[in-house]
Amino acid sequence: MSMSVGSSGAKGADPEPMMEMNMTPLIDVMLVLIIMMIITIPKQNHSVNLNMPVGTPPPQTKEPVVVTIDVDFDGTILWDNVPVPDRATLEAKLAEVAAQADQPEVHLRPNKLVEYKVVAGVMAAAQRLNVTKIGMVGNEQFQ
Repeated sequence: MSMSVGSSGAKGADPEPMMEMNMTPLIDVMLVLIIMMIITIPKQNHSVNLNMPVGTPPPQTKEPVVVTIDVDFDGTILWDNVPVPDRATLEAKLAEVAAQADQPEVHLRPNKLVEYKVVAGVMAAAQRLNVTKIGMVGNEQFQ
């Protein structure tokens, strides 16, 4: 803070008006506005909504059928260790799984060297075709 002292002119003369604006109240108001803006900005969430099961599951009466989808390091997709030639064949197999009343479990096992877009494409196709029992297997390789 600074203080302006009048001129050292004649003793009986009127002091000169102060030409500086007091900035302290302006700065206080600006700080309050910045704090209010920071508080009211919504937090950015980069999350994926998942439908998680609620409660305890009922005991299994029979052993579940498991379908394994492997994604190799070069993007090759294997359905129960049989290579899938193209995306349309994969989607046809996923549609067969989704059409069953008691869907088999789909275990997706990506290689740690494969590009993420290939794995994301398989998961997106499964979601689009309403495959509900899908899970990632072999996550310990990513630690």
